[in-house]
Amino acid sequence: MSAPGIRRRRLLAAAALAAVPAAAEAQPKDPGYAAASRFFTTSDGVRLHYIEALPAEGGGMNHTLVLIPGWTMPAWIFAPQIADFARYCRVIAFDPRGQGDSEVPASGYTAERRGQDIAELLGAIRARKVVLLGWSLGVLDSLAYVSRDGSGHLSALVLIDNSIGENPPPRPGPAPRHRRPLSYAAEMGDFVRGMFHTPQPRSYLDRLTATCLITPEPAARALLDYRVPRTVWRDAVYAAGVPILYCVRPHLVGQAENLARRDTEAEVVIFRHAGHALFVDDAQRFNAVLANFLRERVWS
Repeated sequence: MSAPGIRRRRLLAAAALAAVPAAAEAQPKDPGYAAASRFFTTSDGVRLHYIEALPAEGGGMNHTLVLIPGWTMPAWIFAPQIADFARYCRVIAFDPRGQGDSEVPASGYTAERRGQDIAELLGAIRARKVVLLGWSLGVLDSLAYVSRDGSGHLSALVLIDNSIGENPPPRPGPAPRHRRPLSYAAEMGDFVRGMFHTPQPRSYLDRLTATCLITPEPAARALLDYRVPRTVWRDAVYAAGVPILYCVRPHLVGQAENLARRDTEAEVVIFRHAGHALFVDDAQRFNAVLANFLRERVWS
């Protein structure tokens, strides 16, 4: 997409954002943390964005939680986790290339490059050890990082609602019922609405859709076509050698059971009444599960 087209989509996202109450209005006046936008430049010259949130009283730097969103999604979708966890640890929420406030380059929409972007993010934030949390496509990006760089900089892996290369393979979804192909914008709107079991405000869905549309359609299609054998993801999971939390919906229960059987230290949790964005849909339960995992298994 041309630079003017990308700028227009960013303006549309900003307009949608303006229709939603500011985060500061939706939270207590003193949320207990301070957040800032940060940028770094990758080895191939792409300027990438992340949110850094820290406890307002200082401290928390001994523990770092790094959040990797899914296909076309922005860092701010993790707002419920930032609000909860940044009160006592450092939280980094990443905008992968072509997403959110990051630059939209012409190339690099491969598992290998996205894994390298995570490696360079970890270098930029200068954390000794991190808990790496990936959701949806972010699961594969996180495992691409592990496959490429190992787990020496990780204290744990949190993988949310995507296949990890275990058996049984995920079944393809039902064929669309539309008589004629949807436009990219309409398809994205359907996708965003379908991520939630609990109805979300229209303003939130519009804002999220507008932000996702910043990713040009060719880049978005490339991200859905990682030409990597499933065994690469599975091997990365079992080679990681760190505590693993795997949170999924029932369609991935078979993979969760096999993970628990092969790695008796892994923790698996099934969210039966939540949508794909389960950490938003059932944020209270998800945050409690994650907090307990961190307290008992990682930061104890």
